[in-house]
Amino acid sequence: MKTTRKCNFCSKSFVTRSGVQKYCSEACQAEAKRARTEQKNNLFKAVRPLMEIQHQEYLTFSKAAVLMGCSRQYIYKLVALGKLKASRISNRMAFIRKTDIERMLEGNPYHRVLPGSTSTPRKSASSSPLAKKEKREKETYEVLDFYSGEEVMSLFKVRQSWLYTTAKRNRIPICRIAGKNYYSKKHVDEFFGMAIDTSNITDWLLIEEAEELFGMKPSALRAYAYRHKIPTKREYGRTYYSKSHLDELRR
Repeated sequence: MKTTRKCNFCSKSFVTRSGVQKYCSEACQAEAKRARTEQKNNLFKAVRPLMEIQHQEYLTFSKAAVLMGCSRQYIYKLVALGKLKASRISNRMAFIRKTDIERMLEGNPYHRVLPGSTSTPRKSASSSPLAKKEKREKETYEVLDFYSGEEVMSLFKVRQSWLYTTAKRNRIPICRIAGKNYYSKKHVDEFFGMAIDTSNITDWLLIEEAEELFGMKPSALRAYAYRHKIPTKREYGRTYYSKSHLDELRR
């Protein structure tokens, strides 16, 4: 009596020639074998970096990120904050000891954070200069909100090359994830004069129009706008100032 079953590869029904036949054709059998081999190779490729790290005491930043299961950018951040020790051998070579990673984790045990409570211990009345310096460094590097490069280019009408060079020149924090650049939202807003919502502002003056209207030089106008926090925006390389805010201050 002939029996039918579904192919383990293409799921089509076929008439079996024996009780152990799993595939409807030799083509499906070959494809299934190829898929199993590819799966094993992918698993080996994923596990291989971890196997190599197990026998290494000194790790590069990339391998330290693989070991901790985080991004390389986060490893740089831990080093910059002084939480993780690293040694620089040359301009292009730096290493992290595995024991330093373990020491960092041991020195920061997990504490459950309950709603309405704080996880940071109460500070003493007298804080040392070193503690103040560490606090300033933490505030400097702790950037949580970012614009993607595409968002900045679309919002402020700038080119990618100009955006990158300007961010570097003005020390705007950049985070690179999966090959894409992300820029600190706070620093970008401050640079472009967008610290306040400008969506409701309809009257804008070009910098040349503002100079002629108020009789101010470009440097004086920029300083005046910065000092009085006049909303500004930049589109296609040109700077605009809020006319209503300028009029109100010049009355």
